[in-house]
Amino acid sequence: MEQRNNVTEFVLLGLTQSIQGQKILFVMFLFIYIVTMVGNLLIVLTVVVSSILDTPMYFFLGCLSFMDAIYSTTVTPNMIIDLVYGRKTISFQACMTQLFIWHFFGGADIFLLVVMAYDRYVAICKPLHYLTIMNKRVCVLLLLLTWIGGFLHGIFHPLFVYNLPFCGPNIIDHFMCDMYPLLKLACTDTQVTVITVLTNDGAICVIIFSLLLISYGVILCSLKNRGQVGRRKALSTCGSHITVVVLFFVPCIFMYMRPPSTLSVDKSLTLFYSIITPMLNPLIYTLRNGEMKNAMKKLWTTKRK
Repeated sequence: MEQRNNVTEFVLLGLTQSIQGQKILFVMFLFIYIVTMVGNLLIVLTVVVSSILDTPMYFFLGCLSFMDAIYSTTVTPNMIIDLVYGRKTISFQACMTQLFIWHFFGGADIFLLVVMAYDRYVAICKPLHYLTIMNKRVCVLLLLLTWIGGFLHGIFHPLFVYNLPFCGPNIIDHFMCDMYPLLKLACTDTQVTVITVLTNDGAICVIIFSLLLISYGVILCSLKNRGQVGRRKALSTCGSHITVVVLFFVPCIFMYMRPPSTLSVDKSLTLFYSIITPMLNPLIYTLRNGEMKNAMKKLWTTKRK
């Protein structure tokens, strides 16, 4: 694929131009990134090692944590490095790569949340057939479909941007490469691309978010006939899933279900669902999950012996 413009790099304005502010943000986001990686990789390790977590739910939870670790790594290390240097630049090719990987894992996360909702539906509404329906072959197939869906979602973005003419300026008012800030710099009519983005990103988020809320509504309604212990456990699990879904989808819908304009809140929202949410997910799933906490304690005890 041949690039048809003279732009070789972009200048990222980042979060702030204040030297003191950059030092504070450097410490803050370095801490967040360390917590994110430790939390998510600890969940992956616990799921892999612990025999009591050998169930479809924890298999998908481990996969979500693995994806979150890579998703956060796509953006956070570059942003942390940029906070140290005065001039924040990214090459055109690196920008396209970041755009693809970020949307690839973001899309895979979305589809995996759908799979996790389906897993909870089967476990709660069809408990006698759960292990038959959600066997290992089905779990691997569903995971493969999330990766395929994420890849198709991610590859769309650089394909539409790569051959757009960029005549200058090459300054992106953001801390990363994303569709709307890039489209704003293109010196051509991008209306068709904007409509495609609204369809591919915005509409998909709205549809999937609505389906997830409906599915969890059905699950919660089915708990009326359950015993108190079973209802409490199901509510705890579903509550964690719903919290993660809301934290991820609400900012995404606001970002992509509107015309391409640069708002002051855009950077904060992007920070939230690309950096903060991957850090919160391990806390949400572990603090509300007794089995996960017990497995982590057992793993820690075993390592110390």
